[in-house]
Amino acid sequence: MAMIKSDYHEIREQMKPGDVIAFGGKGHFSEIIKFATRSGVSHVGTVLQTKVVEDDTGRFFNQIIESTSLHGFNGVNISRLSDRISTYEGDIWWLPLRHDLRKTPDSRKKFYDFLFDKAERKIQYDTPQAIKSALDALDQLPFDLHGPGYNSEDFSKFFCSELVAAGLEKAGLINVNASEITPIDLCRWKIFEDNYHLLKTDGDGRQITRYNKLDPSEWNL
Repeated sequence: MAMIKSDYHEIREQMKPGDVIAFGGKGHFSEIIKFATRSGVSHVGTVLQTKVVEDDTGRFFNQIIESTSLHGFNGVNISRLSDRISTYEGDIWWLPLRHDLRKTPDSRKKFYDFLFDKAERKIQYDTPQAIKSALDALDQLPFDLHGPGYNSEDFSKFFCSELVAAGLEKAGLINVNASEITPIDLCRWKIFEDNYHLLKTDGDGRQITRYNKLDPSEWNL
């Protein structure tokens, strides 16, 4: 497995709906998430594609759906991926979803319907669950009890990795407690192609530790 430095405009046509975009931000909250999860990844979203209306050439826009503060709203947003890359301060990686996991049209429809519904209804960002998901040390107590850092699955609001994991769950690709998934957890699941791409960095472009190593079926629900 290897990280490849790539220019977005040269590889944009290789991207597929469902691919994950990972971010390593420089803001205060991003630094808290990275510190708590001991990683360089603070945020994730997933790729969508929109065809150009009344155009028979097959042209399309790459979009990203994510739960974040954007366009004056803190919650589930859809925006042009190229715009997000050009304005973001920090590291950005593209994690291509494994080819064999791109399931039937029915599973893809469930994935999109679930995510679009959350964007259309302007579901808000869930800050408390985002923080608690990162505090894994507080999750487990003796006798299989849960501590104060544990989140029961709750989709009334979404933090970033919870939204992406929930979409994958609705598509039938995984079976996890999406409300407990951190950005780096998602990047470590063995659901991606071997190589991933660094699209932007204002530093050395650090690698994603243990990328694509863990089986989500063995995740602690």
